[in-house]
Amino acid sequence: MTKDLQFDFTVDKAAKTVVITREFDAELSLVWDAFTTAELLDQWVAPKPWSARTKHMNFEVGGSRLYAMVSPEGMERWALQKYTAITPKTHFKMFNAFADAAGNPEAEGSDWDYQFTDQGETTKVIISIYNESMARLERMIEMGFKEGYAASMQNLQALLLSLSNK
Repeated sequence: MTKDLQFDFTVDKAAKTVVITREFDAELSLVWDAFTTAELLDQWVAPKPWSARTKHMNFEVGGSRLYAMVSPEGMERWALQKYTAITPKTHFKMFNAFADAAGNPEAEGSDWDYQFTDQGETTKVIISIYNESMARLERMIEMGFKEGYAASMQNLQALLLSLSNK
């Protein structure tokens, strides 16, 4: 039986915030690992036909992840994430900014707040993204963030299903 899994994507321009709510047909610990482990992130975070490649990741408060979204032609779009708060299996926060391959961030970024809730057979993830400026929010929207993130969420559900069946 296919479950009707929640996926909501809300943009609040006045608050410069995007809120994404997504349910996954997988246990909490597996969903948590998929969001916090470089090897798993690289398998789902880029919408196809793009891929993701993590250069380094240290998932701890004060740690960071530097990764690239790589186009089929090899063009790289780099991002730096700095972890600012972690409560295992339930919550983490990070600052995200576009960057160069050396990890030098652009001036503006966004604060991402992830909440994970065990719902028995499913796991709910709520992601609040606060942008430092309206220009950055507009850039995300223009880059197709909603469509790209929706595709990434589908990639993640497929990965979770394959990992659950092992």
